[in-house]
Amino acid sequence: MSRFTFFYRNSLSIVLITLMIIFLTGQFFAGWKTENKELVESGQSALKISEYIHSGHFIQATFENWESEFLQMLLYILLTVSLRQKGSSESKSMTGKEDVDREPVAHPKAPWPVKKGGIWLRIYKHSLSLAFAFLFLVSFILHFYGSLKDFNNGQMMKSKPVITAIQYISESRFWFESFQNWQSEFLAVAFLVLLSVWLREKGSPESKPVDMPHDETP
Repeated sequence: MSRFTFFYRNSLSIVLITLMIIFLTGQFFAGWKTENKELVESGQSALKISEYIHSGHFIQATFENWESEFLQMLLYILLTVSLRQKGSSESKSMTGKEDVDREPVAHPKAPWPVKKGGIWLRIYKHSLSLAFAFLFLVSFILHFYGSLKDFNNGQMMKSKPVITAIQYISESRFWFESFQNWQSEFLAVAFLVLLSVWLREKGSPESKPVDMPHDETP
């Protein structure tokens, strides 16, 4: 029997997912009140909770943010394979190969794709980036769907014609929603990479040891 409890072994993911659920719930109810306030002010009927959950307003707001997070992680994973930042805890070392660079070797406790080999191993070697690419694509599509739905709802409220998905993909509004989130995600990662050169957080795996020189890459 493990000497560690289930929560201790999985506390990081449990806390992060719990925080996500709490803030998503807060977003939902705040968005519901905001949308209903705008609807009432324009002479429309307020939405019930069951109606708001599949409204364009909620879908667009939710997946607009998820999309940017998954894109950030996808590109960060791919860029850190070959790019370096001297002195940063987020970078691989300047010289030589690291453990993550070596070719996988089948052994009794290895994941099954490693033992299987062939196409399964080739896919598994890039499965992390593929997973984030899939999550980004799904979120991008749902963001687009929600944004289009929300835009057309606004058009109908103004007694204006609705537009098709083909027409909306060229609208500046959708790309403004995406770009404003994408740029902020990469700014945050850039600051993490650069600040970890000079600043420390004792006990965090995202930081170098407190006494490590600034110009040394872990």
